[in-house]
Amino acid sequence: MTLDEATSLLRAAEIESPRREARLLQDLAQSSSTALAGEGDHRAAMVEGAFAQYVARRAAHEPFAYISGHREFYGLDFRVGPGCLIPRPDTETLIETALRHRPDSAAKLSMLDLGTGSGCLLATLLTLYPNAHGAGIDSSAEALRWARENLAALGLESRATLIETDWPEEASPGFDLIVSNPPYIPSAEIETLAPEVRDFEPSAALDGGPDGLAAYRVLIPRVVRLLAPTGLALFEIGRGQCDAVSTIVSETGLKLLEINHDLAGIPRCVLLAQGERNCEKRVGS
Repeated sequence: MTLDEATSLLRAAEIESPRREARLLQDLAQSSSTALAGEGDHRAAMVEGAFAQYVARRAAHEPFAYISGHREFYGLDFRVGPGCLIPRPDTETLIETALRHRPDSAAKLSMLDLGTGSGCLLATLLTLYPNAHGAGIDSSAEALRWARENLAALGLESRATLIETDWPEEASPGFDLIVSNPPYIPSAEIETLAPEVRDFEPSAALDGGPDGLAAYRVLIPRVVRLLAPTGLALFEIGRGQCDAVSTIVSETGLKLLEINHDLAGIPRCVLLAQGERNCEKRVGS
């Protein structure tokens, strides 16, 4: 298969930037075949076969990250695949917020990641805070397999505990930092998502119930019991959910410190702490 043929197939499948994606898939085929036995015509045939296979998968709208098996998040490389939500740049807003409010990288923090998925939040924070320890919770054994692999690849497994469970009813209190990127897409909107998301990524990591707020109603009240007196909790939120999540927070006794925006200017991260005051500052508005 030539680059032009691949581009035509991807264009017919309505893949955005088909030429660019064709080149990326061609590069992936060449790099993934480097370690294969053989050379000359034999290796060229293997590269061409891999390229054709990758193009067919992408034309079926399988996410590029699943095909390559990797996704970058906050400068770190994460293994991803079926059963695992692909890390997004929007979620890096939680990391930036944590760093701004916990600037001491040597701090011995206790962390909890609710719905850890690939482990991208937990692993990134443990990398940035080398004296911290953390726990990651997820109801999906598949997702935890990816998280376990990523923690091991980054040399973090000795400082992390992964637990297969639904949202915790009870857990040891006293966490200095709690992070979560819960499912927040309203159920009726799942069918309107891009096929890369709708047909491939795990629905349990996307579907937030009828109004997209089901996870927040469960988790935010429980954070009150899990958070240390001086601890912070950071939740990713979806577009248009800022006021509704703020209302949920106001009913728990937590205080809403900040609402931070992603690079597109969308409110993306709420920062919570123990207390009763209202939001003091909105960053990035």
